[in-house]
Amino acid sequence: MRAIDLRGKRALVLGVANRRSLAWAIADALAAAGCRLALAYQNERLRENVEALASAHEGSLLAPCDVTEPEQVRALFETLERAWGALDILVHSVAYAPRQELEGQFLQTSLEGWRTAMEVSAYSLLATAREAVRLMGEEGGSILALTFLASERVFPNYNVMGSAKAALEHIVRQLAFELGPRQVRVNAISAGPVATLSARGIAGFTQMLAHHRERAPLRRNIEPREVGDTALFLCSPLASGITGSVIFVDAGYHIMGI
Repeated sequence: MRAIDLRGKRALVLGVANRRSLAWAIADALAAAGCRLALAYQNERLRENVEALASAHEGSLLAPCDVTEPEQVRALFETLERAWGALDILVHSVAYAPRQELEGQFLQTSLEGWRTAMEVSAYSLLATAREAVRLMGEEGGSILALTFLASERVFPNYNVMGSAKAALEHIVRQLAFELGPRQVRVNAISAGPVATLSARGIAGFTQMLAHHRERAPLRRNIEPREVGDTALFLCSPLASGITGSVIFVDAGYHIMGI
């Protein structure tokens, strides 16, 4: 079996909140393969958690970045440019909608809730990718986003986040087309439900987990490690011919009709 060696590569991972974050599973997998890490935390409340995780991988960079603040996004990439001079991998694992939008009827989605979900969960991929490609050299790089099956199917209470994930997947395809000539690959992982900090804000999430476990062909929920392993593959030279794709890591749930 061909081992994945990312020594000498540099990755920025957005969206780490705690040890159960899918973003952390991805960062941990990349670092284990030799990749240098930069972790961006949203605010001071999360900084201590992210610092503790980063200490597991010597030399990791830390920087604040609220993706709704253009100045912070620019400052983050300026920090990376000063520290590394270049970037090879961008991992976007950022999603948010106001809690009240994740319960009740989608029909009642507020304009403010819609704008917030779209800005944080979808547009931020475009904004960060625009900065990242400036730092990717002639060999190109890899951009990876995290999505969910609600982009194309109905999940009660997921509501506006389903719309945001649909927009995110369109951005993945559009960027794959535009950045292909620069050898920058853009893909997404559609992960099954995992009990992360953000997922617990969805009304009925425990029932969602149980239903997934009962109906998925593998008859179980996924582990964050499985998302990390798939991300490692997609960000490596082994996936050099893959771009514009959504790869499902959901124990096969997406194939089921009933």
